[in-house]
Amino acid sequence: MTLRFFDTASRELRDFVPLREGHASVYLCGATVQSIPHIGHVRSGVAFDILRNWLSAKGLDVAFVRNVTDIDDKILAKSAENGRPWWEWAATHERAFTRAYDLLGVTPPSIEPRATGHVPEMITYIQRIIDNGLAYASEGSVYCRTAQVPGYGFLSHQKLDELDQGEDAAPGKEDPRDFAMWKAAKPGEPGWDTPWGFGRPGWHIECSAMSRKYLGAQFDIHAGGMDLQFPHHENEAAQAHAAGDGFANLWMHNGWVTMSGEKMSKSLGNVLSVPNVLTQVRPIELRWYLGSAHYRSMLEYSEKALQDAAAGFRKIEKFLDRSVELLGADAVVVGTWLPEFEAALDDDLGVPAALAVIQDAVRPGNAALDAGDRETVARIAGEVRAMMGVLGVDPLSDTWSGEDSRGRGQGIGAGASDEALGALDVLVKAELERRATARAEKDWPTADAVRDRLTAAGISVADGADGATWSLG
Repeated sequence: MTLRFFDTASRELRDFVPLREGHASVYLCGATVQSIPHIGHVRSGVAFDILRNWLSAKGLDVAFVRNVTDIDDKILAKSAENGRPWWEWAATHERAFTRAYDLLGVTPPSIEPRATGHVPEMITYIQRIIDNGLAYASEGSVYCRTAQVPGYGFLSHQKLDELDQGEDAAPGKEDPRDFAMWKAAKPGEPGWDTPWGFGRPGWHIECSAMSRKYLGAQFDIHAGGMDLQFPHHENEAAQAHAAGDGFANLWMHNGWVTMSGEKMSKSLGNVLSVPNVLTQVRPIELRWYLGSAHYRSMLEYSEKALQDAAAGFRKIEKFLDRSVELLGADAVVVGTWLPEFEAALDDDLGVPAALAVIQDAVRPGNAALDAGDRETVARIAGEVRAMMGVLGVDPLSDTWSGEDSRGRGQGIGAGASDEALGALDVLVKAELERRATARAEKDWPTADAVRDRLTAAGISVADGADGATWSLG
């Protein structure tokens, strides 16, 4: 099957033909580093890490750019609310995002440019658009003449007479539908000197300028969350087209993580931070869960769904661990994925179908283990490792083979500090309470899942007359 992806702009599946043979260029809108990352934020990182892995597996040299928005209205507002310098607030939360990506085994991008590091490029880019007659300066700000940009609305299918850019009204605008590329700094705000006055970037200009710097005037794929289609991605493209650049050839957008059918967000008060979720499952299990749904679909979060996904992963992990016990680690090597797996991922990254292929392979693999059929075990284990590796969840890979990375012990062991052990005690006791409640309600699957999770983390549980106790190792 030809590799094809769903293009948001055309609303159809398109064959993927790289602009340059043997090379794929991808720009992913990364984090606005205003708060700690929740699982809705990092789903995009996981989904498009799988895209990157598959492009590489198909033999393409991938240039993958993921930006960091480290200055915008939200960052300035939240840093002021907390009495912290804006730059320190942004840097603190950028580190939190990096830690979350690393914990989930997301491959670092080819480059991760920050908005604040590319202001000269933005100024040059804006001036090109002004020179083309498609932008104008007013009272220190610069606005794009939205209605005059050819094809505006092609991505989000917005109608010009119904546009609302979501920006505050500004007396200097020629047209309320115009959007800010550069914002005049308010009193006390940070900024840079420009030909139009002291100010700071608008949200959209950074991606237009940085994608051009690192990927060129036209590149293969622009990716991001579906909530970014408008106004962010529409306006990125408008700026690029106004400057005379082709910009993205294909657009891919991932669905949200939802709770009770609503998008996970701060305003809904239903944020699940990555550190909190990792008290319930291991990092590799969380990655498995976030990557298990089709990237364009909504992923409805519940603790049960998370635990069910983790249990499903552990069945595959157990097969590979048993294979190592039978054959030795050196004999369980990465093999070749199955044709059905390739067909699934070639069809718009069909991960659910790809997972079904893996699960179907494990069943005869377990039968071969039971029969002591070493040759069949080696072949199937190699196939499973190859497929799990593409999805970024091969538990025997270098990424996950260490105790810390795989979640076994989470780095706490002999010689751990009293503070670390105390924190672990709080977390484990909460798990044991959940298990006790499940047992009292005769919910044996949940009770067993809690114990299995603790055992996988290197924690032994002993039941006694006074309840359950735990120990490391």
